[in-house]
Amino acid sequence: MSGASDRRLTAFDKLLQRGERDPRTRSSGVGIDLLDVVPEWEAFVAAYDRASRTAVRLRERIVSPSIPVTAPRWIIDPDFDLRYHLRRVRLPGDGSHRELLDLAEQIAMTPLDESRPLWTVTLVEGLDGGGAAVVTSMSHVISDGLGMVAMFAALYDTQRAARQGEMPLVPVPQDLDSRELTIDGIRGLPGAALGLTWDVLGKGLSGLVRPVATVTNAASYAGSLNRVVASFSATEPSPLLARRGASRRMVTHDLDFARLRGAAKALGGSVNDAYLAAVCATMRRYHAALGLPIDRLPMAIPVSLRSKGDADGGNHWTGMAIGAPIAETQPAAIIADVHAQVAAGRAEPAADVMNVLSNVTAALPDALYAEIAGLVRPADVQASNVPSYPVDTYLAGAKVMATYAMGPVPGIAVMIVMLTRAGKAFLGVRYDTDSIRDDELFERCLVEGFEEVLSAGGQPAAAVPVKTGPGAHSERLGAGRAKSPAPTRKRSAATKNPATPKTAVPTKPTAPTKTASPRKTTAKATKAAPARRRTGGTA
Repeated sequence: MSGASDRRLTAFDKLLQRGERDPRTRSSGVGIDLLDVVPEWEAFVAAYDRASRTAVRLRERIVSPSIPVTAPRWIIDPDFDLRYHLRRVRLPGDGSHRELLDLAEQIAMTPLDESRPLWTVTLVEGLDGGGAAVVTSMSHVISDGLGMVAMFAALYDTQRAARQGEMPLVPVPQDLDSRELTIDGIRGLPGAALGLTWDVLGKGLSGLVRPVATVTNAASYAGSLNRVVASFSATEPSPLLARRGASRRMVTHDLDFARLRGAAKALGGSVNDAYLAAVCATMRRYHAALGLPIDRLPMAIPVSLRSKGDADGGNHWTGMAIGAPIAETQPAAIIADVHAQVAAGRAEPAADVMNVLSNVTAALPDALYAEIAGLVRPADVQASNVPSYPVDTYLAGAKVMATYAMGPVPGIAVMIVMLTRAGKAFLGVRYDTDSIRDDELFERCLVEGFEEVLSAGGQPAAAVPVKTGPGAHSERLGAGRAKSPAPTRKRSAATKNPATPKTAVPTKPTAPTKTASPRKTTAKATKAAPARRRTGGTA
């Protein structure tokens, strides 16, 4: 059990782990990298082998006690098998971006094996314009968005030539099962109780010495906590997005980051403000087009709490709720409204509400926790902004042309993640197909909503296609071919669930030996790993 005691799951991580057991609250997300060429399989495997020896969380799995006398632990899996986590398939159809996204959705909705490290990587070949895609499925329990960016710096290179040098040593595995962890927890109960007693006593004595300050601070925090908790139900949800189901759909959109940054500056806000304003414009257009305009809808925004010394693994963020002003038609006014709400939320003493609530619910039995969690009304939309690498990156000799982060959809209608990388902003959108009923309309509103904000900020207008389904991979890989329209998906029972595409055809990888309702559609070389670029706003 050596080394296990400093790898406890936090109460917040445990909350996310619980969500994995329900398809509607599962915290797993998917990342999609588009590569300009198909990497050599041996080099691809070697890159992940090297990364897993440096970013040790990739080799760790969770062990939970038989009875809740202590926190679950991360241990380095003694049975770690890289061949299980790496897969290789070929798209069986036309190889379009739409087919790739449907495959990625199928992967996203497949539960991860909790007896192993909580991730898989699938190399996808057979794309219509050549190249390949890498679909990474990973539990949010492993880390938050910024943590994953830092963790995967061990994977990417800054030159096409593969990283040279000796392979790092294999991390020492640990043997620890649920029974042993339970016994260890029982043995530690007296010490834990004593520590809690001293903590309470210390705070009590501090209150006696400074009674007025203590009471004032407690009252101030209680008032802040009440405001923060109330904010999550302060805005009425949209009746148009009321239904929730079990099926999801993905869509992507690319932006020039310089255009977004220029528009934000011209409109008097940050990049994050302009991004949220464009999300508001998207939702306004969708509601108006369906004849049900509303003033506001509840929007959740994750706010990073990461500091410089935090480990890459684990979650360091909290949640914030705002009333997204989707009736407003002037982007500058939307930005001012959103900026004021976000600033007020950040200033609350109880802004770290997620950690507070997770500590309160951590010891509750799963059944009781599920009942309480069911009382919390989820937001309609969640919008995240994740700054990534500022330079071009490569994976096993292949250049990464685009990266889309497809976040989880835990009871919300729409999840939008903007990931900025090497001068581009890549939007990854997942939505509940029972909430968003018209794919073509929503995807058109997404493009037009962002162009609305960019144009208002003085940026040259870009042509908005009538159908906004993603086009051929060859265009994304710079082949200069004219964009092909997205294939039309008929309204039929066989295609209602976008997460059930044609079965991808597995190839035969030559892995090395073991190292430890019906819908409409449309449109590392020898150089150091790239540093993260931080921008204003949420992460």
